Amino acid sequence: MKCVLMHKRIEVAQIELDDASGFIKKIGTVYAPEHLPVGIKAKKGYIDRAGLNTWWADRSIPASRSGVREALDRLNVSDTRMLLIRCNGLSLSDQYWIRPDGSGLIWDEINYFDHPFSDDIGDVLFGQDIKENVLDFSSPDSTSDGNLKKRWKVLNGKRCLIKGGSNPFRQQPLNEVIASKIMERLAIPHVTYSVIWNQGVPYSVCEDFIDRDTELVTAWRIMQTEKKANDVSLYRHFVNCAVRSGIPNVISFLDRMIVLDYLIANEDRHLNNFGAVRNAETLKWIGMAPVYDSGSSLGYDKVAAEIRTSENVICKPFKKLHVDQLKLVTDFSWIDFAALSDVRSVIREKLSEEGAKEYIDQVRIDAIADTVERRIQYLQKISMAAHSDFRH
Repeated sequence: MKCVLMHKRIEVAQIELDDASGFIKKIGTVYAPEHLPVGIKAKKGYIDRAGLNTWWADRSIPASRSGVREALDRLNVSDTRMLLIRCNGLSLSDQYWIRPDGSGLIWDEINYFDHPFSDDIGDVLFGQDIKENVLDFSSPDSTSDGNLKKRWKVLNGKRCLIKGGSNPFRQQPLNEVIASKIMERLAIPHVTYSVIWNQGVPYSVCEDFIDRDTELVTAWRIMQTEKKANDVSLYRHFVNCAVRSGIPNVISFLDRMIVLDYLIANEDRHLNNFGAVRNAETLKWIGMAPVYDSGSSLGYDKVAAEIRTSENVICKPFKKLHVDQLKLVTDFSWIDFAALSDVRSVIREKLSEEGAKEYIDQVRIDAIADTVERRIQYLQKISMAAHSDFRH
C-alpha cells in the first residue's frame, strides 16, 4: 500500500507498506525531514528504513500483551502491525499517521483528539463479545504499547486510558493511585490515577496528558538522536541527548523520578516509560513528561515474605539495583519528608479497599507499608548525609 507518512497536517515522506506484514518496504520522496520521528535521520534525502520500521513497529500492540493472540484470532488479523494500517496509525500519544494515496484523508477530520473513535478493538482486547455486524477498526487501541491489558475510553468528555493488572494480586492499578499520592505530596509533576472496579477486577484510569497540539517522545527515541560512546553511561547519554535537544530541567526531573522509583520499588521504569513532550507543529520542547505508568512496583508480583526481605530490588533504566541508581541523584533538598508522614496510611487505605480483599490480605499490606516506611527512613538518612557533605 502506497501512502504518505504525515505529522499532523504536514507531509513527511512517501512510504510503501507491505500488504501482508505491515512493514515499511520502501521509502520515497522525503518532504519534511525535520518532522521525521525523533531519532530518525535523513541523510542526503535518504531515510534509514530499518530505523523507521523499528519506530513503526513500536507503535503497534506488542505480541506479548496479555490476551493479544486470542484477540488477533477473533479479529482475523495476522499481526498487530496490520491493525496499525486499519486505523491509519492514528494515536492519542502523538500526531503521526499515514494517509493512503488517493484517500483524501485530512487530520482535522479524523484525529482521535477531536473526534469519536470505535470501542470495537478495545472490546475485543478486553475479551468482550464481538459485534455481529462489521467491526470498526478506527481506534487508538491499535497504537497502544505495553504488556498489560489496556484500552482508551471517552469518560465525561475526556480521553482516558484504562489499564488492568496481572495475576495473582492484580495490584498495579492500586499502585498507580498510591504512587500518584506520593508524588502529590512531593510536588512531583505526575499523571493522576484513579481506580474503577469491573466484575470484581480493578483497573487504573488516567486522563491523556497529550492533546491535539502536543506529543510524547519517549526517552528511548530521544537517546537515538546521538550515538552513545562506549565510555559514556546510559544516564549521561540520556542527559546529553535531552539537553542538546533543548529539553529543559532534565536533571531535576530525573532526580525526582529516581527518588520516587526507589520509594515504591518500581521495577519497570524502562526507556519507553518516561519521556518528554513537544509541540507537534513547532517542534519546540515543552519539558519532561509528567511521571506516568508506575504500577509495576510495591512488590506487585511478590509474596509478603519476599517484599520484606528483598533489599536489592531490581530497577530500570540506568542501573540494575535501586541502591545504585539512587547514587545518580544530584540533589535531595527538595524532598519534604514531613509530607510523607502519612504514606503508611495511604498504602493501607488503598490496598484495603473492599474489592482488593480478594487479592491482597493484611499480611501483604503490612509488608508493603513497612517496607516503604523503611525506604523513607533510609532516604532521609542519605539526604541528611548529602546535605552535611554539601555544607562542608
